[in-house]
Amino acid sequence: MKVTVYCASSAAAHPDFAQAAHELGGLLARGGATTVYGGGAIGSMGRLADGALAAGGRVVGILPRFMGDLEWVHPRLSEVIWTETMAERKQRLAAEGDAMVTLPGGTGTLEELLEVLTLKRLGLFFKPVVIVNQRGFYAPLIRLLEDCVTESFMHPRHRDMWTVVDRVDQVLPAIGASPAWTAEARTFAVQRAD
Repeated sequence: MKVTVYCASSAAAHPDFAQAAHELGGLLARGGATTVYGGGAIGSMGRLADGALAAGGRVVGILPRFMGDLEWVHPRLSEVIWTETMAERKQRLAAEGDAMVTLPGGTGTLEELLEVLTLKRLGLFFKPVVIVNQRGFYAPLIRLLEDCVTESFMHPRHRDMWTVVDRVDQVLPAIGASPAWTAEARTFAVQRAD
């Protein structure tokens, strides 16, 4: 199994976030999963890769070439996939993983998460999506997604598109327990007036 992890490149964030990323990398490696991520060496990104590599895991980084020019790539990755654009990077991250995990992060992390949820809603993406709500970081977003359902911008069945956990040790069980999702989602992707 390959698990794509969306996470932050900030080394200035609370150290708990980087520590959890390191722990997740180790858990994925010990669980036999390949870690796929944005390829960076700094912040949660770097700590995720370090954790997986320290546990003997395989780590695939996906980066646009300009990030290589800036020397942002982790130096010890098992494999690096270069892209020409950020958009291509997002597509490869989504395509390479058998499940998506989102750790706390900034706009790039949010964009990656919301894009796969949008594709899942449209019945174009079927993989598990796990949101790690560490330190309550994603509570406002989870409330907003719930509001989207409450206000009929999304169908109640759309709540099955993601699973929320509080700790990284809950990630692999959450992936295994994620509800199946199929192209049938297209039948309720659009909310119609009664």
